Amino acid sequence: MKRHLKGKVAVVTGAGRGIGRGVALLLAQQGAAVVVNDLGCDVDGSGNESRVADQVVLEIRAAGGAAASNGDSVSDFAGAGQIIDTAVREFGRIDLLVNLAGILRDRMIFNMSEAEWDAVIEVHLKGTWNCTHHATRRMKEQKGGRIISFTSTSGLYGNPGQANYGAAKDGIAGMIRVVAREVGKYGITVNGIAPAAHTRMIASIPQAATDKKVAAGIAVPRTGPRPLFGEADDIAPTVAWLATDAACDVNGQIFMVTAGLVSRLSDPTPHRTISRPERWTPEEIAMIFSRTLGLDVPNPMPPRPKTA
Repeated sequence: MKRHLKGKVAVVTGAGRGIGRGVALLLAQQGAAVVVNDLGCDVDGSGNESRVADQVVLEIRAAGGAAASNGDSVSDFAGAGQIIDTAVREFGRIDLLVNLAGILRDRMIFNMSEAEWDAVIEVHLKGTWNCTHHATRRMKEQKGGRIISFTSTSGLYGNPGQANYGAAKDGIAGMIRVVAREVGKYGITVNGIAPAAHTRMIASIPQAATDKKVAAGIAVPRTGPRPLFGEADDIAPTVAWLATDAACDVNGQIFMVTAGLVSRLSDPTPHRTISRPERWTPEEIAMIFSRTLGLDVPNPMPPRPKTA
């Protein structure tokens, strides 16, 4: 294997298990020194087990690579700074940040507590901002760097029971597009990945819960062949490629990655438009909507038929 990242220093948050672990191991195989950040918490964010990150560090070192562990929380502004500082202290610089740390606290919007909303937003959205803020300050001084943040189809397309997670992940997608335009002139690229892979976060959602959503009419059953759904390690090669010089002109893009499939997602664009010299009235829009803007527009979850 060619070592395309030799001499580079990477920080991977949430790197103790699943996709993050696979990313950390592959970056190290490619020659990067890696800071493995993970609290070792459960899927819902509870608990703390430092040996999860330490074990990945041992694996990297056993294979001849360089690594250091970090147990700070991405959701804490100062803690996120310590994560980036660990890379600078241990290896002299920071060339790559992979924002992967995350938790789940799924619940329907009308049952979700404020604490469940805040916890997920703080880890995913604020955590991504925290780490990106500290990393870009360093990368700007170095005149270069790579940031790869993880979004999700739950935010890009929607998934019942995940208003907190979906909002955070779609927020990350927006952040990617904005920050790419802010820091590109400094030689820093910012891109995103929406993965589909078998991980413990996916496994934490019991089939019974999905069946219950379908039965209640708040989710639709899958029809036709199941889409590709890869393993955790399938995501790492795309991350590694985005970290290399070969992707130096790829900026502000979001990729959906699963198994052997990599798709570049399009930016939001106008689909249909109506225009006139003066403002529209509600009655005028209602009159033409179905044959213009509303043509072939599906309702993702129509209301159940009323019963007598």
